[in-house]
Amino acid sequence: MNIKGSNIILECLKEQGVDTVFGYPGGQIMPLYDALYDYQDSIKHILTSHEQGATHAADGYARSTGKVGVAFATSGPGATNTVTGIATAFMDSIPMVVITGQVPVALIGRDSFQEVDITGVTIPVTKHNFFVGNIENLAECIREAFRIAKSGRPGPVLVDVPKDIMTQFYDYEPQEIVVKESVENLFDEDDIESLASKIRKSERPLIYAGGGVIIAGASEKVIRLAEKADIPVVSTLMNLGAIPRNHRLSLGMVGMHGEKEANQAVHNADLLIAIGARFSDRVTGDVSRFASGAEIIHIDIDNSEVDKNVNVDQSLVGDMNLILDKLLPLIGSKKNDEWLAKIDSFRRERNIGEDDFVAENIFRVIEEVLGDDIIVATDVGQHQMWTAQYWPFKAPRQNITSGGLGTMGFGLGAAIGAQIANPDKRVIHITGDGSFRMNCNELATVSAQDLPIITILFKNNVLGMVRQWQKLFFEKRYSSTTLPDVIDYVKLAEAFGLGGAKVSTLDGLKKALTGAAANGRGNVITCDIDTNNDVFPIVPPGNAMNDQVVSADDL
Repeated sequence: MNIKGSNIILECLKEQGVDTVFGYPGGQIMPLYDALYDYQDSIKHILTSHEQGATHAADGYARSTGKVGVAFATSGPGATNTVTGIATAFMDSIPMVVITGQVPVALIGRDSFQEVDITGVTIPVTKHNFFVGNIENLAECIREAFRIAKSGRPGPVLVDVPKDIMTQFYDYEPQEIVVKESVENLFDEDDIESLASKIRKSERPLIYAGGGVIIAGASEKVIRLAEKADIPVVSTLMNLGAIPRNHRLSLGMVGMHGEKEANQAVHNADLLIAIGARFSDRVTGDVSRFASGAEIIHIDIDNSEVDKNVNVDQSLVGDMNLILDKLLPLIGSKKNDEWLAKIDSFRRERNIGEDDFVAENIFRVIEEVLGDDIIVATDVGQHQMWTAQYWPFKAPRQNITSGGLGTMGFGLGAAIGAQIANPDKRVIHITGDGSFRMNCNELATVSAQDLPIITILFKNNVLGMVRQWQKLFFEKRYSSTTLPDVIDYVKLAEAFGLGGAKVSTLDGLKKALTGAAANGRGNVITCDIDTNNDVFPIVPPGNAMNDQVVSADDL
């Protein structure tokens, strides 16, 4: 076929199985949107309120499905508005392809209207990016973008296409969908046997599981390893759901706001098996005292992560599923009753009244009304950590949150992407008033697309996490963290054609949730909580992970 470059792009997207894109049109990407007019039956375009919302939606689509998310944006400010969303995906290894329009080739480098070197801007936050300067390279660049985005350790790829390239004609020949590249395995049978031997001999083994477990689709194998060798599991924020939270071997989240028993288990382990985790500073704290009594094994797909943050005793780099397939037959069944009893003794007491309007009870009511078979998208702050601590994630890809970059304003766009990708699933959005103010404009997308997303807004009139740090570590000097209480969120929701409610009791919340679940449209439920409700446990900066402040009474 001899077709325009804009049509080549869309034909390549169809090749890759893309049926949904998120975006916002503009001058230099107009030819692509003009061509899209003829593809409405095969490619659904979701018009968001902002390009950042489009990238977060593509990200949420990818996180909830494992597929590559796709976003469109025009040049200049349209392209730069995608950077935060691209960086968010990059930090959490999310497969995404962003296609941006660019000024015509002859105008590049002349400070033309809405010209930005977006490939230069995004080099640090993309797995790879392409500038398409010749029409003959266009199809191959699109195909390569998908191959790179989903192969090995996934990540975002940007393709920048000048406007005149989109309007030129060129021969296009369909190809098969791009498959993932095979993974280079940097281990041998002796490495597998060595690890199996260490597990057999260990008296206090611990699995430290990260987001790579979910990305690899290896959750069930990690659970089988844990069950067979009776090994407890601590999870990073990105791994929540890989092992059901109510599993007897699940210790919940590890790290700065992790469970006491999880952090103490790391400190007391004699063998720590890190699987698909990168030893983030939010997990390790003082590196010199992290798992100081344990032999550390690192299983990962990315060799660059080995010894980057924590020096390990053994590494197995390669296909996680292959490693686990080879390891499992070599592990005999064993029991670690004494070790599990010791961990159980570390658990903290939770002294709250059953009617107190606090996070733990709020999540209990949400589960009672909506069940736990739902997708939870969060923004970033105290509400994010409460979600990680109290929501009973039971399956992979239920937890949609910004881990590495910690992007406030991520949640609503991500919820939109997750809901579009999973129309038969209940999607809720957990946010705080600080995060919600950043991208609440995407309520227009929720309304326009008739999405039944329920936003639960933890409203305390402050930037909660920052204020908590000011309270604990900056002598209560509350500088610029109080939010003026000038927004009526019920009216705001109603202005977008959505349902709204404001509650301050558990009974009120139950009633509002029941109504929201029944009406089948988007809703915003504002929960008025006490400004002084803080996130505990917390590990003060510079401390070892076992040196936690477990409650306000410890201060």
